[in-house]
Amino acid sequence: MISPHSGARCRRSWRWQTRTVTITATSPHARLLDRLGDLAEIVDTSNLTRALYSSDASLYRVQPDAVAHPRTPDELITLVRAALDVGVPITARGAGTSCAGNAVGPGLVIDVARHLNRIHSIDPETRTAVIDPGVVQDQLQQAARPFGLRLGPDPSTSNRCTVGGMIGNNACGPRALGYGRMADNVVSLDVVTGNGDLITLGTDDVPELRTLVAANLGIIRTEFGTFIRQVSGYSLEHLLPEKGFDTAKFFSGTEGTLGVIVRATVRLVADAPERLMVALGYPAMADAGDDISNLLRFKPTACEGLDRRIVDVVAAKIGPESVAGLPAGDGWMFLEVVGDDPAEVRSRAEAVVQASAATEGQVIEDPARAAQLWKIRADGAGLAGVSLAKPAYGGWEDAAVPPQHLGQYLREFDKLLERHNLHGLPYGHFGDGCVHCRIDFPLTDRDGAARYKDFVEEAAVLVARFGGSMSGEHGDGRARSALLPHMYSPAAIELFGQVKHIFDPRGLLNPGVLVDPAPVEQDLRMVAVSRSPLSSSAAEFVEAVHQCSGVGKCLADTTGTGGVMCPSFQATRNEKDSTRGRSRVLQEMVNGSLITQGWRSPEVHAALDLCLSCKGCARDCPTGIDMAAYKARVTHETYKGRLRPRNHYALGWLPRWGRLITTIPGLGKLINVVGRTPVLGRALRWGAGVDRRREIPQFASRAARSRPIRSSGGAPAKSKGRVLIWVDSFSDCFESTTFAAMAQLLVRLGYEPEVLRETACCGLTWISTGQLDGARRQLSNAAAVMATFVEAGVPIVGVEPSCTAVWRSDAPELLPDDPNVAALDGAVLTLAEFLESDSDFTPPDLSGHTIVAQPHCHHASVLGWAKDRAILESTGADLVVVGGCCGLAGNFGVERGHHEVSVKVFEHDLGPAVEAHPDAIVLADGFSCQTQLTSLAGRASMSLAELLATHDAG
Repeated sequence: MISPHSGARCRRSWRWQTRTVTITATSPHARLLDRLGDLAEIVDTSNLTRALYSSDASLYRVQPDAVAHPRTPDELITLVRAALDVGVPITARGAGTSCAGNAVGPGLVIDVARHLNRIHSIDPETRTAVIDPGVVQDQLQQAARPFGLRLGPDPSTSNRCTVGGMIGNNACGPRALGYGRMADNVVSLDVVTGNGDLITLGTDDVPELRTLVAANLGIIRTEFGTFIRQVSGYSLEHLLPEKGFDTAKFFSGTEGTLGVIVRATVRLVADAPERLMVALGYPAMADAGDDISNLLRFKPTACEGLDRRIVDVVAAKIGPESVAGLPAGDGWMFLEVVGDDPAEVRSRAEAVVQASAATEGQVIEDPARAAQLWKIRADGAGLAGVSLAKPAYGGWEDAAVPPQHLGQYLREFDKLLERHNLHGLPYGHFGDGCVHCRIDFPLTDRDGAARYKDFVEEAAVLVARFGGSMSGEHGDGRARSALLPHMYSPAAIELFGQVKHIFDPRGLLNPGVLVDPAPVEQDLRMVAVSRSPLSSSAAEFVEAVHQCSGVGKCLADTTGTGGVMCPSFQATRNEKDSTRGRSRVLQEMVNGSLITQGWRSPEVHAALDLCLSCKGCARDCPTGIDMAAYKARVTHETYKGRLRPRNHYALGWLPRWGRLITTIPGLGKLINVVGRTPVLGRALRWGAGVDRRREIPQFASRAARSRPIRSSGGAPAKSKGRVLIWVDSFSDCFESTTFAAMAQLLVRLGYEPEVLRETACCGLTWISTGQLDGARRQLSNAAAVMATFVEAGVPIVGVEPSCTAVWRSDAPELLPDDPNVAALDGAVLTLAEFLESDSDFTPPDLSGHTIVAQPHCHHASVLGWAKDRAILESTGADLVVVGGCCGLAGNFGVERGHHEVSVKVFEHDLGPAVEAHPDAIVLADGFSCQTQLTSLAGRASMSLAELLATHDAG
């Protein structure tokens, strides 16, 4: 028996059929599905979905047997009770951003994030909110903001982590000094226990637990609650009589091992109106750690520490200007002081500087500069995992010690890394004594698991020596539960088991975590990878897809701030359509035990099907995932030496067909007419694999390159020299005036623009359809032609952003040893990049106009759009920059099976933007963006070249 709703299938279901786990009639899961009846439709047993949920943001991989997506609290309660009745283990999961392996498990994984995300009420009088467990933290912040309130803890994953997950891990974030841990912000919790009981913690009594606490007061008073970041284990100190036997606070940090949260009432806080940042520089980070106890008396709300290792990574990856203005030193501490009185806050900030032992201290009054310094810490955290010579991991991620021991702990920790020949990039919440570190554990070596265990065991001993906690905010999970005996007495460990037995006597809730833990080296994902044949035959690909740490930034909607990643997930809200989901499926393909057919596995193609190849992840993903490149590689390997789908020949070879059509007189007009006729048009679309609802773009009557370059007059008398306009296949073969406008503009500025008469195609359509051998041939030929211009010192300006971007990303990756490709890297410019160096160029005055600008995805993600923005802002127009993707994305949006998602992506950002500004100038450089605007909104758009050519600066 299988679930009647057994997972997503690729749109081309005749070709890629996903498979489901075999469930026998007597298995617990068969009994679960039978017990659920019609509700079994929320349970998914497909191998695809099991692969998606086999990992979280930790080192661990555990295959679930099924995944459920309950739609209402009642469905969640029924589901949990049914699973308990038939003996199926349960792991509750929010956003899956757990760094410790708290959100993976055998049996049934329950995803509460997809549907259980309702904010039931916000009470500004009591400063509380009643919410479902799947509410995202930023969602709650936005709802509470009109009341001047917010949820206190603010982990770095706030734009996608769920509040239920924050409660499960007892999350903190950098401002726990001011707002406390999640436990300090919980009022009451409705939970289903391992007995199937629905109770309200914070209101209902738990007599057995009260009796157990009364019998163990000495242990609890001496071993628990010793400092704020003692997150490891069960926080039994909240159950002491003097703490009011607060079961809701106690439940925070129990990591889903005692119950499943159905509803939560959380406390909200008001932000102080005044804040200042203090930046302190020290000779070393450990010196900053020595100083923190001295500075806590000034009551900072945040205190973050880092050193030269992180700063150098940020400078190398983002640019030296990103770390400019730091105080002198090699270790730094950033503090935040807040209050109601500006003078008092200023006085306190100055007192911090005076009292510190820093080499140099600064009070940062400029909010922009403060944001830039805080960003060093945030960017460094994101880059930590991909900036060492070898991949770095978070297995020893968030240990904490009492702040008075922090400096000495940091010194000893560096010595420990050195003894084990490991490297790390430590940083952390110094005010709480919490240190994060990504470490280059040799997990794929033959003895990798053993070496990992040896290190974390020694690290646990070190932390315990300083009276610290194995975890300071992420929980213990599979990474640290087995290390708890280093921190707690045998009596305390036994007490954990007794507490677990009260709530979950059969051990079905998140088994292997906290009580009866799995060994730390068990189920390590990268150890299993080392046994895959692909680790030898496709080593670079394997390493690339495993860069995804699971942190899940792709789940967040960042388009409002200019983000692109991940448009398909924003359209479907399905994990398989996220960058992380696709990475997980590719990782399982490498592993080979769940997804078993390698490159041709149907689960892989189902996950990649709705990838728009926008390259948003190449810029926006903190771990550097490039799913467009992975999709091209998978498609290439799948069809190597085999007959391909017809759209690969029609759309993948489009430049060939375009050259043929525009070479033969009258053929372009004929095809345009055919495309508009009902019967022949449908046949043409079918043959090309194009959705019947799409219009075929109009071919030009002759190639753009064959037309003479004309001046509109007004060119300077003295020539500034030659410029090659590299005309791509889209601009060359379809109706467009961008090339003509660019030529006109360059002539007006005094240049001598010219075009290639030889064919020089970048192979983009071959790349997007996974025909990589053909793409290499196209690129090699084009590079040989174009490199001669670079050698002659002739600037090259591209017309189409997606094709221009190929020379900066795909070409060096596909032809790393081609000297012509190397010569072109960074030499094929956008128009804005070229104009930046021309001192005579003056943008037109467009004051009084509104420009709605849609940066092409590849333009924003690969080339960078900052110079375009600068030109547009200098025109004086009101500029509205649209984030996200237009939804067409080359051949994606026109292909059969993609139309609905293409439209949804358009409706997420670009559609509403142009609808909100009906009289605006719409600027779109990408051929896809222009086509989508015309097709779905009936709006004409112009490129930057057309805007500048038609509006004289004079």
